[in-house]
Order: sequence, then C-alpha cells, then structure tokens
Amino acid sequence: MVLLKVGSGKSFAGLNLSLKMNYLAHAFLSFNNPPVLLGSMISDFIKGKKQFDYPVPVQKGIQLHRAIDTFTDNHAATHKLKEFFRPQYRLYSGAFTDIVYDYFLANDTREFPDEAALKIFTEKTYMLLDTGNEWFGEKFGLMYPFMRTQNWLYNYRTEWGIQKSFVGMKKRAAYIEETETAFTIFCNNKMEMEKYYNEFFPSVKSFALDTLSHLMNT
Repeated sequence: MVLLKVGSGKSFAGLNLSLKMNYLAHAFLSFNNPPVLLGSMISDFIKGKKQFDYPVPVQKGIQLHRAIDTFTDNHAATHKLKEFFRPQYRLYSGAFTDIVYDYFLANDTREFPDEAALKIFTEKTYMLLDTGNEWFGEKFGLMYPFMRTQNWLYNYRTEWGIQKSFVGMKKRAAYIEETETAFTIFCNNKMEMEKYYNEFFPSVKSFALDTLSHLMNT
C-alpha cells in the first residue's frame, strides 16, 4: 500500500491514506446502487473488520471495491500501462495508472456518449453520496468536500484535470518530488495507453457486474 504524507497539506493534514485515485471508475462500477456506491467510495478508508460497522448493503460496496482493486492490479493491461511510469515513479506507477484509467473512462463514448452524459452522472453521484454522509467517517468526510467542490469526477475528462490530479499526488505522497514528467509521459503515450484501457475496461466491467450480482445474492 502506498501512503500519503502525514501533515503534508491543509486538506489532508495528519492523515495516512491509501493513494488510490480511480474514483470515477469505482463510482461507475457501483451501477447506480446507492449503498453500494457509498461503500465503494469510502472503501479505501475502512480497514479490516471496521467494514462490519456499516449496514450490510454498504459492506457489499466495500467488498466490491476491494475485489475490483485486486482484479485491476492483476490485469495484464494494468501491468503494461504501469510500465510507462515505473522507471521514474516505481511504487507510485499504479496510482498514476488509476488516474489514466479514469481519464479514458470519462472520455469513453460507449459509457458516456457525450460530455453532458458524464456531467449528469457525476452530479447524480454527488447527490447520492450526500444522502449517506452520516457514514462517511472522518477521513473520507475530510476529503469529500474537495472532491465535490473541485468536481474531481467530471474533471478527469480533461488533460488539465489529469495534470491537476498528478500535482495533487505530489502534495500528498511520501516520495514523489515532481509530476511534470508523469504528465509528459501521459501526453506522449496517450494513444498506446488508450489501447490498454480498451483491453481492460470491458473485462473489469463484466467482472464487477458478476461480483456485485454474487454479493447481492449472498
């Protein structure tokens, strides 16, 4: 697990958080199920048996998120995409890959036919999360206002948003000194990276659907 700095910025001062960044994908792969969405979005902040402190439908979202992360980390396309970032960023290559996946998802016309469709989806996601805010917990509760006001989910669609996400990693990660190189790598290799996204996303979508179906029936 990659950890953020303690006290590295006003937004996240004093917190150790998992540096997982693919929030758009996890929201999308919750398939419009409100408690599953909530569990999936807070999952990185819930450790061990703490998941059992939540209502069962939220627990299923936490479990779905963890299953998706494992599937993603073990997918051949993810391994290939990480290699673009690994020489410069080593253990952080997965965090950059997460952000890149969200960029291509946000621009995937098979899932979001146009910019308006993405905007509707992200606004609905925030609305559904707002209704479950009593379950946010301290850490997600601290981060969420920044996600919402800065519209992270929608802004993944732009190069500007990706660049800003990379810079945010530098502010919070323990051993990243700069992210300009990462952004240059992304811009220079976008077409090849998109091929890996296209290999990956249909399979993770199918996996998530099957996993959620199993979770909802157990």
